[in-house]
Amino acid sequence: MRSPFEFFYALFLLSLALLPLPSLASVIPPNSRAPDQRAQCRKTTVAILGAGVAGITAAQSLSNQSIHDFVIIDRNDYIGGRIAHTTFGSKPDGSGPYTIEVGANWVEGLGSEGGPENPIWTLVKKYNLSNAASNYSSILTYNETGAVDFTKLFDEFEDAYAVTEKEAGRYLREKLPDISMRAGFSLSGWKTKKDMKKQAVEWWEWDWETAHRPDESAFVFGISGYNSTFYRFSEENMYVSDQRGFNAFVIGEASTFLKPNDSRLLLNTVVESINYSNDGVVVHNEDGSCVSAEYAICTFSLGVLQNDAVAFTPPLPTWKQTVIESFHFGTYTKIFLQFNTTFWDPSTQFFLYADPKKRGYYPVWQSLSLPGFLPDSNIIFTTVVGEESHRIENQSNEETQAEVMEVLRRMFPEINVPEPLAFMYPRWGLEPWSHGSYSNWATGVTLEMHHSLRANVDRLWFAGEACSKEYFGYLHGAWFEGKDVGERIAALLAKERVSVDRKGSQTTWRIDR
Repeated sequence: MRSPFEFFYALFLLSLALLPLPSLASVIPPNSRAPDQRAQCRKTTVAILGAGVAGITAAQSLSNQSIHDFVIIDRNDYIGGRIAHTTFGSKPDGSGPYTIEVGANWVEGLGSEGGPENPIWTLVKKYNLSNAASNYSSILTYNETGAVDFTKLFDEFEDAYAVTEKEAGRYLREKLPDISMRAGFSLSGWKTKKDMKKQAVEWWEWDWETAHRPDESAFVFGISGYNSTFYRFSEENMYVSDQRGFNAFVIGEASTFLKPNDSRLLLNTVVESINYSNDGVVVHNEDGSCVSAEYAICTFSLGVLQNDAVAFTPPLPTWKQTVIESFHFGTYTKIFLQFNTTFWDPSTQFFLYADPKKRGYYPVWQSLSLPGFLPDSNIIFTTVVGEESHRIENQSNEETQAEVMEVLRRMFPEINVPEPLAFMYPRWGLEPWSHGSYSNWATGVTLEMHHSLRANVDRLWFAGEACSKEYFGYLHGAWFEGKDVGERIAALLAKERVSVDRKGSQTTWRIDR
């Protein structure tokens, strides 16, 4: 049976198709007019900046097109980027700590029989990564007095969301100016006002996914971004708990074209500045080394671009800087605790807390001490986003732990909640190579503006989750964009049939298309 939202989704895809593709830069091979600095640099055809999903997928696309002369540069000592894990706590049998994901953790939207499949899900299956379904119906609700059932508000929200979705379709169909998600919710009759239980439900339904409040998020493109993933693939989400780490699939794919200790992979290498032009791109690194390339693919996060973590020479044009600053880059923080016992309901996956004063104050809790996750681990984690993420990033672990424990003791007043055996959380907003977690489509940002975000500047190209129109902010968006840019550059290189028209000392190069 066709989805009732198929018409809206088709309209969205049509609107994408009507936009022009990013401009292809004039193809002018490096020549004697190139800066002298190139003579001192390592030369390659394509420099790929970042070894996350977009970077590795771009390199794989080049390799698949028999272009093997590339260099991948990443400041970390691992492949995977924001798919990052760490060790935490200890296993009951004393065999060591658990592996937990501090970054990307879920495959969102899997695929349906006879329909398309999320490529990340395809790779998770290929490498047999352990995972378990997120059952969002397995939830208990709480406030500052303990367990309080306000689950009926989920149905109320879903009813309002269905109206919101149809209204977003009308806005798209009639090409009306986009509004905020807050305005969209209000038009459907969903208004949280000062009802903290409704605010907790709204956080669960919206902020938890986007890492931004509804008033900060676009209406049409907030809805269409969700629909592109969950209506094209499926509404299922899988939590990856594999003890090799979620990035095992990225490493696996990299191993199909990179050899052990491959000299084309430069880890622990910090990019300091990027010089670009119609002649090529020169990448300068913090250690004094440099790479000269015909093309470069920049997969840095939107947060890195917004925080001027890398210098561009010349500065990126105003149109490019404007769109970079116009999109949101959110921070999503998981806070992990391990106890000596599972004192919460051992059969429930999720617990939602409505704080009496503050929206988004340690609202969602997820148990990992369940079959299919990390059974009998006594590990639970809570999530905060946005302003709360930034707040706790700037306080000590001890301060944050005290706040978290106070919330747990409010939720379970009848239990003598013990102190945790282990406690940790990442600080994504303070990471100089990330400056946050993932992108969110801001209110007032148009498809044309996103086109400019994605477009290349001379021979410098861009890829990553923020560059995906359909899957903006999603892990599979990074995969699609890396593949697309790799294939585009491979096509340019393959089609270069230049001819020379000499006029005095002037040499003009052109491409035969």
